Amino acid sequence: MNLSTKYLGLELKNPIIVGASNLVTDVKMLKKLEAAGAAAIVYKSLFEEQIQLENLEMDQDMTDYDHRHAEMTSLYPSEFYGSGPEEFLMNFEDAREALNIPLIASLNCVNYDMWTEYAQKLEAAGADALELNFYNNPKDFDIDGRSILNEELDIIESVKKTVKIPVSVKLSPFYTNPLYVFKEMDMKKADGFVLFNRLFQPDINIETEKLHFPYNLSMEHDSRLPLRYTGLLYDNINADICTNRGIFTGGDVVKMILAGANCVQVVSTVYKHGPKQITKMLEDIEIWMANKMYESLDEFRGNLSKKNIDDPFAYRRAQYVDILMKSGEIFKKYPMQ
Repeated sequence: MNLSTKYLGLELKNPIIVGASNLVTDVKMLKKLEAAGAAAIVYKSLFEEQIQLENLEMDQDMTDYDHRHAEMTSLYPSEFYGSGPEEFLMNFEDAREALNIPLIASLNCVNYDMWTEYAQKLEAAGADALELNFYNNPKDFDIDGRSILNEELDIIESVKKTVKIPVSVKLSPFYTNPLYVFKEMDMKKADGFVLFNRLFQPDINIETEKLHFPYNLSMEHDSRLPLRYTGLLYDNINADICTNRGIFTGGDVVKMILAGANCVQVVSTVYKHGPKQITKMLEDIEIWMANKMYESLDEFRGNLSKKNIDDPFAYRRAQYVDILMKSGEIFKKYPMQ
């Protein structure tokens, strides 16, 4: 079977990419993922906010004893201050050297100018492509949605002008009309989209009466939202489509290809089952293709997208309408006590 696909102009041997996570910061694990069949890897995101925090903590640690004596201005030479992204970039270069498959950099910044500055650094470090990790946590009542979108569009345009490598955008689904956002970003020449960013929402511990942020892996039903938008986007934008969230099996990958995806990103299934799960997923895809007599992904990509199905309402219908119309079946499955 020919499982090869194209994403961001990169020739991938199959559609399974390992998404950004702590897994990929270990070179030994990177080699295991590659050996298991991963077609590409997205390196853990470079967060400007984290660098700022580390610099602040470092500054506090290094200045605690300053001015204890009249003659003392600092215990440390000035070149020690401001660690910046150098350690991250060094680790990224090590990862790039260890792999024979594409390595994609992921970037999230706070300040506008840093998007282009860090994008250049990641390109110089050997990134084969760049993933802009966009999300906006609402915290200001006076900022309207159009302002947020305009800033993101400007960032895409600036980064595209700054680097020569392909640029994708990883988005959250929390826009008033995500389809409009995709269209606008597609017009800014984004090379691909990743659907969707998984945000870690806070929870409350009622015993300690404190906020905490549990690390929850994706659930299988999480794949339905990106699947829906993949089916809507297929052949309506120029950019490639990569789906993310809730993809655990080879069957899940097949669903996304049928909806129109170029490829998928997996993380949670690797955490749960280890790198060998990638091998199992690829085997299951080949078995399904053999049973259906498909020889390549292109033969069935997008076959069940909105553009290629007879039912014009399949991707538009509100779920609660089906529930109301089929309430008898639901009560049979879940009888009231």
